[in-house]
Amino acid sequence: MLGKEQIKKIENSSLPDAIKLVAELFPGEVVFSSSLGQEDQVLTDSIFKNDLPVKIFTIDTGRLFNEIYELLDRTTARYKKPVHVYFPEASDVEEFVAVKGINSFYESVENRKGCCHIRKVKPLNRALKGAKVWITGLRAEQSANRQNMTMIEWSEEKQLYKFNPLINWTYGEVLEYINKFNVPYNPLHDKGFISIGCAPCTRVVEPGEDPRAGRWWWETSQKECGLHTTVMKQEG
Repeated sequence: MLGKEQIKKIENSSLPDAIKLVAELFPGEVVFSSSLGQEDQVLTDSIFKNDLPVKIFTIDTGRLFNEIYELLDRTTARYKKPVHVYFPEASDVEEFVAVKGINSFYESVENRKGCCHIRKVKPLNRALKGAKVWITGLRAEQSANRQNMTMIEWSEEKQLYKFNPLINWTYGEVLEYINKFNVPYNPLHDKGFISIGCAPCTRVVEPGEDPRAGRWWWETSQKECGLHTTVMKQEG
């Protein structure tokens, strides 16, 4: 387990140094889940250009915007390093669609969460198998559910650390980094899509709206898909 001094050192380090420290503490056991959003592209840039020993993966739900696939191509071409892709189990998707319907996520929160579980959560669990640290691009600003998250948390359920190196970054700082280092990003962001998920479940965010307002806009839930709603134990 990480000690308080180790956590403090990580929290007070620059982005690449913080990731490097974590990777050194858990060699071969650190993974980063990218949805190819702006925050995730910042982390990908830091990991790849500094040759940090972190496995980067993404989840293809089968319902993504074409711009995401194009960005994935541009990213791997830019850094000449792989982003591993995980897919949902075909049998799970086939059964869900047969029983619930292809767009049943519009009908209820239960159906939507069921779809997210099959297309996102289960592939994530496979991708995290054997990992001791899961890096995310979460920021406290993004939603009320994320405001109490810390940089390093322990998940009893998954038996690993969740490392959120950008948790205290502002959206402005993310954009500044992208512009400074010419980081490839999704052109949908320039059209008002701030948080981008599956195509049927994402719309433009209007001025003054919460950054997550464009996700599952037809419901009044916590705007989470199940990847980041597990109760975590704060470290430090």
